[in-house]
Amino acid sequence: MTVVQGARAVAYEVLRAVTDDEAYANLLLPHAIARAGLDAKDAGLATELTYGTLRRRGTYDAIIAVAADRGVDRIDPPVLDALRLGVHQLLSTRVASHAAVNESVELARRHGGGRGAAGFANAVLRRVSRETPGHWLERAAAAARSDDERTGVTTSHPVWIVRALRRALAAEGRADELDALLEADNVAPRVAMIALPGLAEPPADARATPYAPTAFTTSGGDPETLITASDGRIRVQDEGSQLAALALTRALPVRAGERWLDLCAGPGGKTALLAAEALANGAHLDANEISPARAGLVRRAVASLPLPVEVSEEDGRDRAARAPGEYDRILVDAPCTGIGALRRRPEARWRKTPADVPDLTALQRELVLAGFAALAPGGVLAFVTCSPHLAETAGVLAEVKRELGEAAEELDAREVVRGVVRDDIDLPDQADGSLRAQLWPHRHGTDAMSIALLRKR
Repeated sequence: MTVVQGARAVAYEVLRAVTDDEAYANLLLPHAIARAGLDAKDAGLATELTYGTLRRRGTYDAIIAVAADRGVDRIDPPVLDALRLGVHQLLSTRVASHAAVNESVELARRHGGGRGAAGFANAVLRRVSRETPGHWLERAAAAARSDDERTGVTTSHPVWIVRALRRALAAEGRADELDALLEADNVAPRVAMIALPGLAEPPADARATPYAPTAFTTSGGDPETLITASDGRIRVQDEGSQLAALALTRALPVRAGERWLDLCAGPGGKTALLAAEALANGAHLDANEISPARAGLVRRAVASLPLPVEVSEEDGRDRAARAPGEYDRILVDAPCTGIGALRRRPEARWRKTPADVPDLTALQRELVLAGFAALAPGGVLAFVTCSPHLAETAGVLAEVKRELGEAAEELDAREVVRGVVRDDIDLPDQADGSLRAQLWPHRHGTDAMSIALLRKR
């Protein structure tokens, strides 16, 4: 009997948690690797198997449906996750076919109901193993009912996300970049790091990234070594996330004694950068996060910094309402669909639906309005999402500006970002005339962050 252990067992464990418990792979995987005691080679394999399977899940489901001659909704979830993992190894890795089939079949047997599940998985995977990846992609695409569905199958994106991304690119006159964007979503991102300004220096082998002056990459190796040696003052952080925080701190000159608030702070990466900037400029920073678990992550993110940051645990709307006119700068990194961060959080594409968007945009609007009311005259609010969806960006911004009227002045976030970055950065005009800065994975190598800046007159 095959015994499944090591990298495949860890990857399967994480896939099951993502499916059944809506776990986040980026949070669960490091703990699963440590618990299994994997060495660096097997940890790398477990990471590739987990993220590769999650990124291409839509394509693999379409292939499994053809090979099994039944919809994936008719396959028990434990067996389906074993099939996804097996198909990924067969079609997208150099793993030997017999190992991919045998160990995936054993996972189906052990977790999916015994010999019947194992026999079914064996038949499907052996069928897949007999043909090329191109053959299966053609067959899966041929079953699509529309051009957008075909694009979704071949690029592993839900149709609604394909359409949302196309519309967001079209708003910049760049709809022809859709294929490049969808392809970028399925490529593992480079590991961007940050040396908190004034508190840490990049290592000797650091290579500057094109944009954020705080960001760098290294020649490789485990970033945890750097993080630990610096007491957390060097850490992993997407370059777009760094630019979003810096757009707020550097939008206008800072006056000593300013009060800043990170209203939706979890998990704390931007909070730490804001704290470093506040320390360098003689400002004070508060943070808020509604989720106790994520508030704990925020406290950990700022624990090593020589600036006390009070972290409250409230609904951001209530927290802002308690401080009318008190803050000079407020970051509203609002909850969103997350479809701009699919490279790093691939499971997000399978977790949200179009039905989630109205509730999210209503919450975003309320958070921005509450945050704006907490600004002192002349204060600046940054409205940030890791989604380029026009309803979550341009739509919310337009509603907020309508409601605030002459009380709000939109600052040109594109010019602010251009003033922050090391090199030139391509930030086209938006069709709605707003002054948002929109970043993109395929164009900038960052998450698709939307950054808007509002100043209280």
